[in-house]
Amino acid sequence: MKKDAPQTEAETTETEATVAEQAAEETVEEVIELTEEQKLQAEIDALKAKVEEEENRYLRLRADFDNQRRRVAQDRQAAEKYRAQALLTELLPVLDNFERAMQVEVTSEEAQSLYKGVEMVYKTLLAATEKEGLTVIPAVGAEFDPNVHQAVMQENDPEQASGIVLKELQKGYQLKDRVLRPSMVSVNE
Repeated sequence: MKKDAPQTEAETTETEATVAEQAAEETVEEVIELTEEQKLQAEIDALKAKVEEEENRYLRLRADFDNQRRRVAQDRQAAEKYRAQALLTELLPVLDNFERAMQVEVTSEEAQSLYKGVEMVYKTLLAATEKEGLTVIPAVGAEFDPNVHQAVMQENDPEQASGIVLKELQKGYQLKDRVLRPSMVSVNE
């Protein structure tokens, strides 16, 4: 039986090269595996980011849709609430003319019956406008409010407090909570 002889220098170098090659192959396989894992992880992260971005986009679109729906509902309510505004604004001079006609004193019997007819038409028109939400803005004796009164004169009445409306020169009207025409008034200094 032959005893193992020591390896020669060439054999030793060859063995070391083989071991080095095997180690290098294992390292390359690990790097390739890590690279594939890293690629998959990067792809997963990218998909997660894309899903999150799409979810945010969906939520923004949904919020925009809800806001638009709410605005449309508010506009519809306002249109319904103030649907008669243009007509009532056009009828204000008619109401003024009826009031002026009713301020005339009548003495004859024929004029009296005509007066009653005008008064009936005025009351009917006034009732129809009130049904739509038209109201007279209170003026005389009220405190001056620039939102509903238009001061065209100032007077001095020591019996009244400052800022009190003394005279109403033209009636003001509002439709529900919207002023159609402010009252033209004279205010105490």
